[in-house]
Amino acid sequence: MISFLIRAAIFLGSSAVGLLVATALLSGFTVSVSGFITVVVIFAIAQSVLAPFIAKMAKRHAPAFLGGIGLVSTFVALLLASIFASLSITGVSTWIMATVLVWLVTAVATLVLPVLFVRKKVQERKA
Repeated sequence: MISFLIRAAIFLGSSAVGLLVATALLSGFTVSVSGFITVVVIFAIAQSVLAPFIAKMAKRHAPAFLGGIGLVSTFVALLLASIFASLSITGVSTWIMATVLVWLVTAVATLVLPVLFVRKKVQERKA
């Protein structure tokens, strides 16, 4: 149970980092301050549910798309967050850049955040 909660926290954290980076770098990508947590939660839940579903469908019907599953699920998760929360993405180029940027940053953050978390815990135990 604890490892599930840690993974969920890391996934939420990486989603937040990805959305923050996109907000900072893309002028057509905006999230209201008051709705940021809602956007992060909707995006993270959608991403975690959609990625395995889309992978299964692609494996069955279009195996050539298996490499792009992360991008597709990121796009759909952004679409859902823009529909159900205070996320606004304007312009086709912003949609494309946001999908790639959020996918890349969340992937890197998912790798880096556990290392930072473990390093902090190890330092606390040594102290």
